[in-house]
Amino acid sequence: MSNPAPEKVLKFPENFLWGTATSPTQVEGHIQNEWTDFVAQDGGTCHVTCDHYHRYPEDVDWMRKLNQNGYRMGIEWSRLQDCAYGPLNQTELARYIDLIDRLRAAGITPMIVLHHFSNPPWINELGGWTNAATIPVFVDYVRKLVAALKDRVYLWNTFNEPDTYACVAYLLGGFPPQNKWRLGRFRKVIGHMARAHVKVSRIIRREGVGATGHKPEVGIAKNWTYFEAYKKYSLWDRTTAAACHYTFNQFVLDAFLGGWRRKASTYVGLNYYGRVRFHHFRAMIPASGAPIKQLADFGFVCDDMVERYPAGFGKVLRQFQQRFRLPMYITEHGAASSNEEFRIRDLTSHLEVLHGAMAEGVDVRGFFYWSLMDNFEWQFGYTKKFGLLAVDFADKKLPRTPKPLAEVYARIARERALRG
Repeated sequence: MSNPAPEKVLKFPENFLWGTATSPTQVEGHIQNEWTDFVAQDGGTCHVTCDHYHRYPEDVDWMRKLNQNGYRMGIEWSRLQDCAYGPLNQTELARYIDLIDRLRAAGITPMIVLHHFSNPPWINELGGWTNAATIPVFVDYVRKLVAALKDRVYLWNTFNEPDTYACVAYLLGGFPPQNKWRLGRFRKVIGHMARAHVKVSRIIRREGVGATGHKPEVGIAKNWTYFEAYKKYSLWDRTTAAACHYTFNQFVLDAFLGGWRRKASTYVGLNYYGRVRFHHFRAMIPASGAPIKQLADFGFVCDDMVERYPAGFGKVLRQFQQRFRLPMYITEHGAASSNEEFRIRDLTSHLEVLHGAMAEGVDVRGFFYWSLMDNFEWQFGYTKKFGLLAVDFADKKLPRTPKPLAEVYARIARERALRG
């Protein structure tokens, strides 16, 4: 009788951050920005969402129960300034400070996101990020916020997915202001955000030294999607994929991290979800309306949003390491599905790839799962379930309930290891 094979254990560094990520518009509720009056495809709004605005002490306790030692969270600009160059709202600042203090007391390191798809109304009235005048106003806001938080925060994330924000707002029309095919505006937004990133990164590194015991760290979170043709001999689909890759990957990376700009950042944040393949000009993903059954017939493995592609995760990690020579954080990865077995397989397969890349010398410092809880997923409303915690939106009490994946992730975080 043969002995069973020994259990495979993939160990991660002791100081590795295991966390989750959220954004203010998606979880806080009671918010005044361009999303306040937006109605999603399912008829949902962000008026209350998860009520994290009031429920954050409970949510921090959930993070502690899930053994997290990191939390990537946004601070909503529209709460803190009601005019250009104005003082920070001390009441709202105190609420964020209380949240951060509760995180730190629970042994959870906060990573602060400064821009996550939303702006104050007075910024939008002036054209938002299509207007270069937004840059110095944002720099002023960040300088004041860094001064207020530097003794509590050392991990800063300037812009979350500038590519997604500019694309969906100015090319695809899914985000406010719901412009379509305004390529010039897309390029302006990327250029202005990139200039702002360099300026505020220098401020954070110079003025953000506080009592945390760590040097300030700052970077963007770049969403990386593989764009490919389903049939390699299809010239037009290959051309479409190449154009998407240049516009949403290469152009954006060059704007933020090209040449001398790389020196402004101390790390690169990577949001990775998967792949988009084109067939007869059509993006073969659920998020674009492709039927799940048809995708399965094509042999695609998808969640409710995109095709899953773990091998691509390793490729982009190695590419970023070689190109930028900067530490990395996986600032988002997750799967939207009601099938928890699928989500568990998806997480473990991507963590196996991550471990393999790190074993080869790729410097990754942390992993933030998207998301802590089911929430308002922008134009999709409440139909996309990314959370480790389920939220019952039909119940006014908005109870949180851990899903099976939450237990798996909590064990990985506790053991700092993946067992299989």
